[in-house]
Amino acid sequence: MVYKNAFFQLVIKEDGVYVKVFPARNGGSALNFDELTNYLNVKKITYDLSALHAQVIMAHEPALIKLNDGKTYPESEKLIVHVSPDKMEAVGRFIAPSTGGKPTNKDEILSDLNFLNIKFGIDEKAIENYLANREYCTDIVLAKGKPVRQGHDAVITYHFKTDRTSKPRVNEDGSVDFHDLDMISKVEKGDVLATLEKEDEGDPGKNVYGDILKPATVKHLVLRHGKNITVSEDGLTMTTDVSGHVMLENDQVFVSNTYEVPANVDNSTGDIEYDGNVEVKGNVITGFSVKASGDVIVNGVVEGARIEAGGQIILKRGVQGMEKAVLTAGSNVISKFIESAKVKSGGYVTADAIMHSEVIAKGDVNVEGKKGFVTGGLIRSGSAINVKTAGSNMGTKTVLEVGIDPAKIDEYYLLEKKIEEGEKEKLQGIQLITLFKKKLDKGETLAPDKMLQYKMAVNGARKIQAEIDEAKARHEALKAEMESFNRGYVVVRGTAYNGVKISISNAIYYVKKDMEYCRFVKEGADVKLANV
Repeated sequence: MVYKNAFFQLVIKEDGVYVKVFPARNGGSALNFDELTNYLNVKKITYDLSALHAQVIMAHEPALIKLNDGKTYPESEKLIVHVSPDKMEAVGRFIAPSTGGKPTNKDEILSDLNFLNIKFGIDEKAIENYLANREYCTDIVLAKGKPVRQGHDAVITYHFKTDRTSKPRVNEDGSVDFHDLDMISKVEKGDVLATLEKEDEGDPGKNVYGDILKPATVKHLVLRHGKNITVSEDGLTMTTDVSGHVMLENDQVFVSNTYEVPANVDNSTGDIEYDGNVEVKGNVITGFSVKASGDVIVNGVVEGARIEAGGQIILKRGVQGMEKAVLTAGSNVISKFIESAKVKSGGYVTADAIMHSEVIAKGDVNVEGKKGFVTGGLIRSGSAINVKTAGSNMGTKTVLEVGIDPAKIDEYYLLEKKIEEGEKEKLQGIQLITLFKKKLDKGETLAPDKMLQYKMAVNGARKIQAEIDEAKARHEALKAEMESFNRGYVVVRGTAYNGVKISISNAIYYVKKDMEYCRFVKEGADVKLANV
């Protein structure tokens, strides 16, 4: 008999019950002793476990081992099936028939599998191969399930710059490169803006029991867009109908034409208001304004003017505001310098120098160019301030504040004012109510108009009190948020001069003497120095 893996066979004789052990050959697998004992236990054949184990180990050639002096009936060939934990594979092991026992056949094997509810992926070829060359106590894959083919989500590829958070490059000499900002995604008519690869639903599978296995749910996407854009009939390609500027907002693509002012914004143009981007080739003169729903780019200087952008404000030369300029951006503000101006940014602010200005940014404020100094005024950031030099050797009052969203700080101070004014108004009402009440307590009858005035004063006082209570609750919540803020920092990589005030949330630090290379952080209730 040709075999490789070890196996055993029950042998029945007149003088008792035996097991014949056939050791492995030619590098085959050793006998699984547990498989042997499990078989004997199921057949209720008694034996000495220790003696059997010792004799099996010692058997290097086919050996006949007596189990007991009793008698038993012949046993047919047995099929033992193990199904994998994922139910995707059924592996059979055949136990040789005893002497006088009946070998199995294909129909019986198929019947056994059916009895075990194994219905799918049965490998009849493997069964036939086994029957042609029986190898007992050997793993034979009798059935395999069909694996699930997982699909994939739909994927949209945008062929333009969608990240609007990139910052200008700093040259080796420390100056900021405003010539190659690459902040605006310009497109030409006919350009492909986006392509869609549709979702693949995948294919279901089956396990050996015939259960359907569903692929994971995938995401369906479509190309969403505004006006001036065309999507192909198959929904896979998006192109622009016009030249202009493209942006991605809430997974929707918009293209708007950029309005160009060829020279200055002045008497020759009047104020500029445009639903899109505006690029001014010259200066913005004092008293004029530029308002755009997108970005505003000024190649010249902004004087005492007003700039308002839904996106970014980029000033390639800077702003010389003469205490009249007001810049408000929904996103970032990038300027060569900022002097005597008010700036409010919904993103970060980057400049080479800031002088005597009020700059408020939701993100970082970075003044680290070639000059990199902040002198005079107020700089307020929702996250961090990075400068080279803060203040001046003249002791110029310079305030650097880091805390929660500046909009919340503004709300905090407005609430303080609202509470104070509400208390004053409530006090006036109470004085009037007290006057009327004294008269009523004395038994006086108030004229109808006075009684109406009295009732209105009472209702008004209640309303004012409710508004005060609501404002106080919000004020306390903002105060708690400010006190718990510990993430922000101020870094001065050069000199922090005497007279600079550092504020992180509600903690304050006054620079008493000139300091070099400082990092200010909040620890507990105080602002402290840390390593740069």
